[in-house]
Amino acid sequence: MPGAVPEGESVPLDGALPPEATARVGSAGFGVYVHVPFCASRCGYCDFNTYTAAELGGGVTRESYADSVLAEMALAGRVLAGNPPPRVDTVFVGGGTPTLLPTDDLARILDGIDRLWGLADDVEVTTEANPESVTPASLKALRAAGYTRISLGMQSAAAGVLAVLDRRHSAGRAVAAAGEARDAGFDHVNLDLIYGTPGETAEDFAASLEQVVAAGVDHVSAYALIVEEGTRLAARMRRGELPYPSDDVAADRYLAAEAALSAAGFSWYEVSNWARTPAARCRHNLLYWAGGDWWGFGPGAHSHVGGVRWWNVKHPSAYAQRLAQGHSPGQGRELLTAAETHMEDVMLRLRLAEGLPLAVLDPAGAAGARRALEQGLLDEAGYRAGRAVLTLRGRLLADAVVRDLLP
Repeated sequence: MPGAVPEGESVPLDGALPPEATARVGSAGFGVYVHVPFCASRCGYCDFNTYTAAELGGGVTRESYADSVLAEMALAGRVLAGNPPPRVDTVFVGGGTPTLLPTDDLARILDGIDRLWGLADDVEVTTEANPESVTPASLKALRAAGYTRISLGMQSAAAGVLAVLDRRHSAGRAVAAAGEARDAGFDHVNLDLIYGTPGETAEDFAASLEQVVAAGVDHVSAYALIVEEGTRLAARMRRGELPYPSDDVAADRYLAAEAALSAAGFSWYEVSNWARTPAARCRHNLLYWAGGDWWGFGPGAHSHVGGVRWWNVKHPSAYAQRLAQGHSPGQGRELLTAAETHMEDVMLRLRLAEGLPLAVLDPAGAAGARRALEQGLLDEAGYRAGRAVLTLRGRLLADAVVRDLLP
């Protein structure tokens, strides 16, 4: 979960948590996130906490990375020794490109989680992957190791769009990799799309949607391009080499995605995510959105247990060095206030198809919900049932609706 590091209190060297945070750990579900910070090259739009070989410097290698993660797991086991979670419901290995690690190391990491806290019988285990970083053999090995779900970064089926984004795979490779993952026995396969890239036409995006549907996957994520400061793409736009993304174009692309995916049997369950069946929904992300507990391993990873949120040092070398010294890699943490928890609950749950209970809103928020209903941004049937559920137009203006519910 990369991003800007917020201000917060320091983390004890042993990573200890307040007793009130661990008293009911996992009562609303428990997940594990593992961040793998390695990439073969840096995409022009990416500001995630990732590093190419040239950017790593000394002190860490891909070959030693799994050992560092296992060392952090041992520390986590000590921190939660008195109140371990009842089980691990979901595991998500993200990055970066996790599949740049040897398959045996990805298997060791999953086995380490199982030995630490125990995997639920129906555990969902996801790994992200770039299409060019997997083969039929590696996919079969991952499935045999216990990975049940894979999320492939397709972004687009148009070669020109992939070039603007600095993606390395060919236009057809993501669809081919999705087929290989299905053949390898993965229960669930996701393809990620990015829309609104400069130069992308409506026909380009329609072709991407057609290929996603034809690939036979059961989950699709589609996100509008966000231009992050400090990226190569942002620099190109400042120089006038590329135009900035258009909000109107992004709205048109979203409507096209909803139309094509719903016609193909997908249903939205979060503003940017569609699944063929309820079983195909990403349970790990649902854990985040519902305010559950999770422990994040790896440089820059964020965690949340019992209202305490903390984050690790970002650079892999600093991360490995702290663990080698027997210290927590945590850089800072914060205890969420009731107001902050409420704000995040509204922001996240409103984006879900099931919506937000109106009862959690204060009087000003309830008035905002009535205004959103009158403006056609909330579903009338959902409102009568006591929930704030976004309409299709509301999904396009979700951030504005949130602001109205959090005056």
